[in-house]
Amino acid sequence: MRYKIEFTDDAKRQVKALTPAERALLLDTVGEQLAHEPTLPTRNRKLLRANPLAPWALRIRHLRVYYGVSEKPEPLVTVRAIGVKIRNRVFVGTEEIELS
Repeated sequence: MRYKIEFTDDAKRQVKALTPAERALLLDTVGEQLAHEPTLPTRNRKLLRANPLAPWALRIRHLRVYYGVSEKPEPLVTVRAIGVKIRNRVFVGTEEIELS
């Protein structure tokens, strides 16, 4: 089953803030990793503890993609935020977030 991938308006703005190389890497990887079985944990994809941002995270080098998945009425992955990890800190836009 193939999932449709949507970006929230905030996530679209965060993608635009990336460099062209980061943007290309992110969009290619999201399409490859989240179109099929987005809820299957892997080395780069994991279920997060309860938090206000999103239930799932995808790691792409120093980037983090935070997303949710719904099955009905159609299979849908909603990308809610794009984070940039710098050492042990994650920034979404200009704001540092705590997910632990």
